[in-house]
Parts: sequence; structure tokens; C-alpha cells
Amino acid sequence: SELLLLPGVGDYTARAVAAFAYGDRHPVVDTNVRRVIARAVGGQAVAAPPSPRRDLDAMAALLPIDVEDARAFNAGLMELGAIVCTARSPRCDVCPLATVCEWRAAGYPSYDGPRAAVQKKFEGSDRQVRGLIMAELRASDIPVTSEEIGSIWADAAQRDRALAGLIAD
Repeated sequence: SELLLLPGVGDYTARAVAAFAYGDRHPVVDTNVRRVIARAVGGQAVAAPPSPRRDLDAMAALLPIDVEDARAFNAGLMELGAIVCTARSPRCDVCPLATVCEWRAAGYPSYDGPRAAVQKKFEGSDRQVRGLIMAELRASDIPVTSEEIGSIWADAAQRDRALAGLIAD
């Protein structure tokens, strides 16, 4: 809870720092962990759309009680998903969970559950404009003028909206 008070630290980062740096027993769930749990435990080709409560509960149920074992388990599941149980080319032949994997036991069925919302395109988005403004600010050793920011993006309304959002954040 103390880590969450730091600026820019969200739930995932706080859990990861608490688990890996301080040795606390917390479930740490990233995309790779979600995929391994979906396959090995749930028998699904891909994980359902993210749900922090469901995902954390699923990992917490698997997490060893011992804090050192829990730290190793968190790191191990992350690595397993990143290197072996990959999204596009899972290497089931070398997977240490192959004999207990529900997805493998079910014959590798395709996923037919709910899909995550498709992220809006980046090109021309407010996110792109925000990124361009931030890049300009980071590249300068002196204050950036309004005119310089004005030259970053031709659509003044969108540029102003992106700048206002950055200032508010």
C-alpha cells in the first residue's frame, strides 16, 4: 500500500516491486502469466480479456505459501510465458507443465470466449500527439515555447486537447 502512494506506481508495479525487491508474497500477473494460467489451468488457447480481480485470484490460488517459493514462482511463470508458452509459437515439447497442462490434454482447442476490445489506431490519435509533445519536451534543455509546440501537429484543436490532457495528468 505504501508503494501505491508513489507517483506513477500502479497496482502491477507495486506488486512486482513488493514481491521481487522486498520478498513479500503477492501475486504478480502480466500478460505472460495470464496466458500460462489460461492454458495450463483453464485449458484455453488464450486468456480471456483482463480482469484484475479474476487474474489476481487465479495466480494467488497457485502461489506457494513460502515467500521465497512465491517469489521464484512469480518469476518462473513470467519466464515460462515469455520463453516457452508464447502467444504465437508455444514450445509444448520443452514445457515443464506439459504433463499437467489442461490445454494440451484437451487437444489444443481454439479459443472461443470473449475477446478484448480492439485498441484504437495510433496513427493520428491523441496518444500520438501526446507522444510527440512529450518527445519535444524531453529533447529540449530549455523551456519549449508555445510556437514550438504549435508546430508539432497541424490540427490545432487536437493538439490543444492533447496538451490540456498532459497538463491535467
